Amino acid sequence: MINLLQRGKRYLTANVLCVRALWLSALVTFLFSPNALSISDRAATPQVEAQLIASVAGVQPGMEIYLGVNQKIIPHWHTYWTNPGDSGNATTIEWTLPEGATASDIIWPAPSRFSMGPITNYAYENDVTLLTKIKIPADAQPSEQFTAQALVDWLVCEEECIPQTVELALSLPIVAVGESAGVGDPRIDDALARLPVASPWEIRATQTEIDPATAQGELTLHIPLSEAQLAQVKDIWFYPYDWGRIQQSSEQLRKPVDGGIELRIKTGEAPLKIGDAVTGVLVITEQSGEVTTQKITRGFEVDSVLQLASNNTSDTALGFFTALFLALIGGIILNLMPCVFPVLSIKALSLVSHSNQGAAQIRAHGVVYTLGVLASFALLALLLIVLKAGGAQIGWGFQFQSPLFVLAVAYLMFAVGLSLSGVFYVGGSVAGVGSSLTEKPGYSGSFFTGVLATIVATPCTAPFMAAALGYALAQPAAKLLAIFLSLGLGLALPYLLLTCWPRLQRWLPRPGMWMERAKQVLAFPMYAAAIWLVWVLVQQAGVNSIVIALGGMLLIAFAAWLYNTTLLSSTRARNAGTVFALALLLLTLGISYAGINSSTASVVNATKKGSEKSAEQNWEPYSEARLNELLREGKPVFLNFTASWCISCLVNERVALSDARVKETFMQEGITYLKGDWTNRDLAITQFLQKFNRSGVPLYVFYPAGKSDQPAELPQILTPDMVISAVTDSSSH
Repeated sequence: MINLLQRGKRYLTANVLCVRALWLSALVTFLFSPNALSISDRAATPQVEAQLIASVAGVQPGMEIYLGVNQKIIPHWHTYWTNPGDSGNATTIEWTLPEGATASDIIWPAPSRFSMGPITNYAYENDVTLLTKIKIPADAQPSEQFTAQALVDWLVCEEECIPQTVELALSLPIVAVGESAGVGDPRIDDALARLPVASPWEIRATQTEIDPATAQGELTLHIPLSEAQLAQVKDIWFYPYDWGRIQQSSEQLRKPVDGGIELRIKTGEAPLKIGDAVTGVLVITEQSGEVTTQKITRGFEVDSVLQLASNNTSDTALGFFTALFLALIGGIILNLMPCVFPVLSIKALSLVSHSNQGAAQIRAHGVVYTLGVLASFALLALLLIVLKAGGAQIGWGFQFQSPLFVLAVAYLMFAVGLSLSGVFYVGGSVAGVGSSLTEKPGYSGSFFTGVLATIVATPCTAPFMAAALGYALAQPAAKLLAIFLSLGLGLALPYLLLTCWPRLQRWLPRPGMWMERAKQVLAFPMYAAAIWLVWVLVQQAGVNSIVIALGGMLLIAFAAWLYNTTLLSSTRARNAGTVFALALLLLTLGISYAGINSSTASVVNATKKGSEKSAEQNWEPYSEARLNELLREGKPVFLNFTASWCISCLVNERVALSDARVKETFMQEGITYLKGDWTNRDLAITQFLQKFNRSGVPLYVFYPAGKSDQPAELPQILTPDMVISAVTDSSSH
């Protein structure tokens, strides 16, 4: 109802009042239009004097110039910006130019705001020049005249509004290239100085979810001003280029925060969606020097990808250095996750084999391994930055949402297993995969084992990681990169300390035959990882992907065997074996790529989970509509956001959430258990994760009965007792 009343007032101001003044407009148009006399560079109405001005006195063929429509407006009246606000119409200019000449759209100076009751408009008063960039034809003939005509329409308002039209013309002499174009009207330079400039800050835009009941949300601009800059700010206001993005008449609340200022604005009738571009002008009025009456107003272009605002109250409490520390601790713990531990064990074996080397060489291996990890995390961070800039909604482990990436890592794990089992030995020219690298006396093995550790670490989420990564993905590029490097340092730190601390090396056993047996044993976790990844692939691409994956592994095994059996043969046989092995690998990759991309099979398991509920299943598939329905009814809800490629998630579901006591507690408490599957890309789940400052899964949230505004967040590692305690304690408070 409020929106309807506001729109009614808008139309009353822009239309009804204009009808009252229609007779006056007709009289003004007849008496004061240049068509009534002759076309010139000047025209006037009782409210506005208009003049067509140029940036040069003459034009050269092929040059670009500025033409400007200068408006001198009588006191208390105004004309309108490109987005007029709650009422009004923007000024338009229709150009008539010589053949071959072109004109840009109007280049708008930063506006001001004018309010009358509940109506707020964006407009200009006193004096304004609207610029247009004109391209002179390259074949313009010197000694002739370049004549531009402009049909200008504007709406000028005080308490009543009057539409007005004038026609202006300006002729400039055409001079030869190389001759002076002369000095233009100084008001052009003044107008250029009033144009918004590129923002020197990386302005971040977030928006809360639109409330279905009120159809409103809150847009927040995060502006990283320094303390000195904040002290100078007297007024700050955001003017969107498009109508309806915000409520023009609502106050834009300023809130100083760590590292800048937040500008909070209520959304309007046509709010942006997450991922859209927030465009407009941020106008800042600042105090200059110690003279209290002297003020400087500057306009800055805003062009930011809209993100979903987090409802987690701890967001602002988590600072940059805290996030760095949490990322470091999370990276250390990541070494104990089932994804990474086998690779770290392989690297520890290589350290035993290097025990005959000097301390400096061993330390160098640790440093190179660390560089491999850091380089991989830096590359991952840069990829995330590029995707964020393109408006993508991404999170930790996002690459495992691609079936092609999952299949490639499955092949890699299988190849590592074959190498550990002794099926083949990779030479130095292609070193970099598996344990064969770690056995090389050179440093390439250490570097690429760091890369391998990073690859296998990304499906896992360790404690402390979630908060740090969620914070990182909402930060500018430099902070995001720093946090990812801190996470990588944590992952590499145990091995780095082992290589740099001789006392720790004394605890390592002496080299012997046991190392070969241990290496062969470590092949089986690699095979298990490959099997798990094939299972993940089936969830994403359907059952037909099994044939593609297993067939590819068969070809890889044959290529490895062929390469190894010809390794000690004659040069001709060895070269032939290598060529055929490489050809088989390329054939495997080509068939896999085509097969996965062309697969149209449905994801059978996910479909069944979404449409059928077995007797043993105690959960429902997550949807925003279902969650909102349960919360409106005041029912308790347990949310589990998971993915088939997330090992931590699968362990928690098997150990904790499938426990008989947990199921019985859910039933007794009347808790509805919703599960959100993030195995494939799902924008709705991504946005929900961002609300809790999370960049990936797992995420466990419990909404107590009747307390939809007090969700309780559970840790990433669960036990049955932990789940039972969380839901019973939250319900009792």
